[in-house]
Amino acid sequence: MLNIALFGTSADPPTIGHLTILRSLSEQFDEIAVWAADNPFKAHQTPLQHRTQMLRLLIQDLHRPRQNVWVYPELSHPRTLITVERAQQRWQGADFTLVVGVDVARQLSSWFRAEELLRKVKVLIVPRSGYSLNSGEIARLRQLGATVAIAPIAVPDVSSTAYRQHEDLTGVTHRVQEYIDREQLYGCDARLKKQPVH
Repeated sequence: MLNIALFGTSADPPTIGHLTILRSLSEQFDEIAVWAADNPFKAHQTPLQHRTQMLRLLIQDLHRPRQNVWVYPELSHPRTLITVERAQQRWQGADFTLVVGVDVARQLSSWFRAEELLRKVKVLIVPRSGYSLNSGEIARLRQLGATVAIAPIAVPDVSSTAYRQHEDLTGVTHRVQEYIDREQLYGCDARLKKQPVH
């Protein structure tokens, strides 16, 4: 049975933290389906098509032996249940694992038709600096039918928010930064042109 990781992210912009997660997932799963998502709990600064293109550029920096990480914009939907149903239609009979950051995992039980969603996928929670998930929150997900695991991934302490709000250019790759500059995203004209170190 094909084992597929589903990884939707705001990618506003995608960071080296996302790159680390994708590199780890590529070693664990047969295929990783990635998409830029419009999270109904967040306000996005950048249109979806730009975030999708930045994800494609990020994946080019994976340098992985297995070509198993791909962007699927057609999976993107504000309701994750719809995304999973689209994935089930595309890869019939596959086993799906929904990959979420610990900050997002805390919201899962309140998502649209959460119980139905959690019966369709396993959940892999990625640790994130500054966030935690207590045993009660994990127990609540399991009560809803979720099979939950914590990913053994050490993610760099970078974030899309730090990039947008504090002009922390160290969190993105050269390719992504070049795209941001070319497309004039995130008010880059007003920013000092510091080069990321990656």
